[in-house]
Amino acid sequence: MRYADGGGLTAGGRQRREAVRLEAAGLFADGLGPPEVARRLRVTLKSAYQWHQLWRDGGGQALASRGPDGSRCRLSPRCLEKLAAYLEQGPAAHGWDEDQVWTGARVATLTGRKFHVTYSVSGATRLMHRLGFTPQVPARRAAERDEQAVAAWKVVT
Repeated sequence: MRYADGGGLTAGGRQRREAVRLEAAGLFADGLGPPEVARRLRVTLKSAYQWHQLWRDGGGQALASRGPDGSRCRLSPRCLEKLAAYLEQGPAAHGWDEDQVWTGARVATLTGRKFHVTYSVSGATRLMHRLGFTPQVPARRAAERDEQAVAAWKVVT
């Protein structure tokens, strides 16, 4: 399954948030306190106090964006493009014939096979979200399940 966008905060979103923080720095420089800044910029009082402390300790530069959160991706942008293409091909193209779902474990295995980079299941799940995919959980069925009996039951009911 694929999201319309990759999820997370885009570069534009980071810029908008940074603009609000820098506007707060200007208001602090004009002598306004955190409660008034919070009211004017329509942010929480906690954020205004945190920004005020950062501004007081490091000036306006302390409120500048530091880029995207989290650790750096272990795959290069080119490898990420390749991984997205592999995911688009589906699991059957890579040896998982029993169903057509990408699980976190399968994506972790795929990145190990194709790129020689190890990811945990949760890391592979975050990687999938970054690429706009959702991990799927296969349906759990009992080993003793009798498909003919289930089909007959459905007809009767």
